[in-house]
Amino acid sequence: MTSGPFQNATAGRGRRIVLWRHGQTAWNLERRFQGTTDIPLTDEGLAQARRAARLLASLKPAAIVASDLARAAATAGELAALTGLEVSHDEGLRETYAGAWQGLTHDEIMASYGEQYAAWKRGEAVRRGGGELETEVADRAAPVVLGHADKLPDGGTLVVTSHGGTIRTTIGRLLDLEPHNWEGLGGLSNCCWSVLGEGARGWRLLEHNAGTLPEPVLGDDD
Repeated sequence: MTSGPFQNATAGRGRRIVLWRHGQTAWNLERRFQGTTDIPLTDEGLAQARRAARLLASLKPAAIVASDLARAAATAGELAALTGLEVSHDEGLRETYAGAWQGLTHDEIMASYGEQYAAWKRGEAVRRGGGELETEVADRAAPVVLGHADKLPDGGTLVVTSHGGTIRTTIGRLLDLEPHNWEGLGGLSNCCWSVLGEGARGWRLLEHNAGTLPEPVLGDDD
């Protein structure tokens, strides 16, 4: 979804939030659920971050905040290197904790937790693997994003480097969507991003899964 280069984003204070997913990891390629497991970027993931950072730097962000997990922190570091900004790291931006699902492949999850997976996809409140509810992820992540956005100057841009599931739930919360509708927001490909702009009635989605030509979504939120 796009609305051009952030057109009509100047209502209110004109702030923008770019929610940027981390680059590729080995577990993404293996379709292995990462959750809060601290998995580093692959060489390709680092290259993805460098390419994306060149595009995002052109937005002249005022601030960068990132999950403290290595894959997000390293991704944000590439943008920091180009902009000279310091990255604020916050564990509130970590991916969804998914308990027993973490470390399992998609096929293994389907084999052992098929009903739980199906209920999650239907939009039901499910503790995947005994972990967090999506609403609990939004409860911890959305205030972090809003707190940093509140510090922006008028017309300023905040880049939030996080994880697919956390970004989706945060967008759902900031758009005031009902939780059972959050699944309607498709996942983000590695190192792609979504953009929220400040409108007259609050935050609205200007771009989703932007950054490249469409690519497969490999990760916990596919």
